[in-house]
Amino acid sequence: MANPWEGEVELTIDGKARRMRLTLRALAELERSLDVDDVDALLAILDGNRLGARELVALAVAGLRGGGWAVDAGMLLDADIAGGPAALIAAVARMVETGFRLPDGAAR
Repeated sequence: MANPWEGEVELTIDGKARRMRLTLRALAELERSLDVDDVDALLAILDGNRLGARELVALAVAGLRGGGWAVDAGMLLDADIAGGPAALIAAVARMVETGFRLPDGAAR
């Protein structure tokens, strides 16, 4: 079960509940996979509110890895996601929102 106090979000993939979480490793992977130099550049992409499928998959894969699943983009693209793409988009949005929130609830 996902722990929102730890920034975790749950998504059901191939019938199994999976946790998604932005960790330092996940952020480093995102920087590399999206070819950005730092977290500020990554935040600029996220703040633009115009994510493409490539960014969405990169965010989901990084978050799923942060949650403990050794997944890659190909595995995710071939998986059955409960709720389809809309559920994936919602889960990624929640993960980003909770991952960049200060403990008192204020956004970073």
